[in-house]
Amino acid sequence: MAELIYGKNLIKQRLKDGKPMHMLYLLENQMDKELVDFASKKDIPIQYVSRKKLDSLSGVEKHQGVVAEIDAYRYYSVDEILSGIAMDKIPLIVLLDGLEDPHNLGAILRTCDAIGVDGVIVGKHRSVGLNATVAKVSTGAIETVRVAEVTNLNQTIRTLKEKGFWICGSAMENAIDYRKANFTVPLVLVIGSEGFGISQLVKKNCDFLVKLPMQGSITSLNASVATAVLLYEVNNQRFPV
Repeated sequence: MAELIYGKNLIKQRLKDGKPMHMLYLLENQMDKELVDFASKKDIPIQYVSRKKLDSLSGVEKHQGVVAEIDAYRYYSVDEILSGIAMDKIPLIVLLDGLEDPHNLGAILRTCDAIGVDGVIVGKHRSVGLNATVAKVSTGAIETVRVAEVTNLNQTIRTLKEKGFWICGSAMENAIDYRKANFTVPLVLVIGSEGFGISQLVKKNCDFLVKLPMQGSITSLNASVATAVLLYEVNNQRFPV
């Protein structure tokens, strides 16, 4: 299967990294010499097409005049994520329960790359998957962070518990201040959906819940922002200055 991605920076970086590309679609009458040179050197075919065609291919209007066809993004198994964790490292996995916004997933992957998260787990149903928007927002982290797609999040949580992981959910009720939690253990950080948070059954399967204190009138943060705050607290505890 193939995937269509868009955006100059993302596609230029992919070309620089020498990653496979089947076709490059460029806006007619607009020459990007750097893109053309990269594609020509790697024998990647180029088609010059109308803006309407690029809109149709990418599904967005802000494609910056460039779309590329690549292999579909690979999903890993949970076992592959676990086997890739170094023996001397405290494991850290992010599990996303019902996240639907590709911009949030892309931003989360970007933070996961920065922190050195071992893998991200998403649900197969009612959740966003790996796509062009995720790729663009992640600025390349979609290629570096292992993502597993599972049909049953709760079964996956139970399996990870059996392997010694502690499951920490982000929630506002019955939760402790995130700064008081112990993150120096093998950890799965669970982040819920944008509108509803963590589902009740997943919440019941968490070993503990943490919350971000809110001093203003807004009662919650964007999912990707909350994830970043929590992951940096994990990093702070594991690598104190």
